Amino acid sequence: MTRKERAHLTIDGLSKVIARPESELEFRDEYQLIVAVILSAQCTDARVNMVTPDVFAAWPTFDAMARAGWEDVAQVIASISYPNNKARHLVRMSQRIVQDFGGRLPKSQELLMKLPGVGRKTAQVVSSVAFNDQDALPVDTHVFRVANRIGLVKNADTPLKVELGLKRVVPRGSWGLAHHLLILHGRYTCTARRPACETCVVSSICEYNAARLRLPPPITGLNPQRGAYYCGTRKRYFDTPATRTDRTGTMQTVCPRCGSFNVYVSKTGQSTKVVRDFRVDGIRRKGA
Repeated sequence: MTRKERAHLTIDGLSKVIARPESELEFRDEYQLIVAVILSAQCTDARVNMVTPDVFAAWPTFDAMARAGWEDVAQVIASISYPNNKARHLVRMSQRIVQDFGGRLPKSQELLMKLPGVGRKTAQVVSSVAFNDQDALPVDTHVFRVANRIGLVKNADTPLKVELGLKRVVPRGSWGLAHHLLILHGRYTCTARRPACETCVVSSICEYNAARLRLPPPITGLNPQRGAYYCGTRKRYFDTPATRTDRTGTMQTVCPRCGSFNVYVSKTGQSTKVVRDFRVDGIRRKGA
């Protein structure tokens, strides 16, 4: 199966189970949108939606936010991640928009990325949602993880590589749709810690799920009193394992004597092998 075919099946499959492929941030205009998106960096949309009503009540426009003290803004958004930095970004971003753009949000990604606190992902989200920018395909942690897991991209270890890889296999008119579908799929099904592969509608074409199913089955009859781990290659027990990176770049538990990956937990009989899952704690770069 080619990546284009996999991308087509992914979009088709996710479209059937995700009724509203759109942002879960709550906003009414361009000002509220960019404020919410800046606040959402490394923070959940649900948390942002709890905070923004107070933000918009206190500072309802770019002009009002431009005249705010960042310390006051930080107090209101204290429950959001990195409140001090984000408060400074919101005030400076609004000042720039008032001074350089007449209080109106610029439409191009290039101009948006010149605003304080606005990186490539934020600029693309805003331009896509606010202005229907057909060139935008924002990549956050969910899109990064899901695109790599399913196999829509290959060896894409940065957000930019994922973006460019997706744009090669997803039709241009579907970039915005793909962005929302992959985010929502990653948020509720293909989660970072416990992906629900058993109920996933695209599991049959997912490279991560295929690798997961190839993991060695558990073995029975092990004696944990002889050691915490068991090497299935040398048939020996040991308590302190070693680690080694496999050919996918994933750190694996190995036998300290022979270096074999064929290691089991004595107490459960489960293999210690893990599948590369493309989890990231956050995509850190200028803004978000």
